[in-house]
Amino acid sequence: MIGLMAPSLQDVGLAVKRLQWRHHRAANERLAELGVSLVQWDVLRHLGRQPDASLHALAELTFQTDQSMGALATRMIQRGLIERVPGPGRAVRHRLTPRGEEVRRAGAQIMDGVLVESLGHLREDDLAELHRLLLLAYGAEQPAPSADQPGRDAGYAVQA
Repeated sequence: MIGLMAPSLQDVGLAVKRLQWRHHRAANERLAELGVSLVQWDVLRHLGRQPDASLHALAELTFQTDQSMGALATRMIQRGLIERVPGPGRAVRHRLTPRGEEVRRAGAQIMDGVLVESLGHLREDDLAELHRLLLLAYGAEQPAPSADQPGRDAGYAVQA
């Protein structure tokens, strides 16, 4: 019996990138029904987890520059999805509006559907192992469970 060759690091990296691209394309297509992009929904998701986040914190969490996050936040404020609130000193914080919370929740269901298509066939222990390995690969610690699904991260699982 001939064994399969172990994948190279490049093969693994490409597989992760292809899965991410598949998620990104499907998510943007489906989230458009709510009038938001994946990046906008990701801002809503993070504000749902971290109310009163600063612009800089949101930029880091969503893989954007401070400048691009500032422009995005302005558009989201104009659309009534988020609002600016005063923070300590001169700090400005951001918070979900009721409309933003509605879109965040509806978007979470859409994202769950996108992820079920690619990862839903994995057994629970395989999914946990994949998650552990991905966290190990980029040096992160286990995230806290989300409010949507205690014990599971309901967010965008493979985001890089």
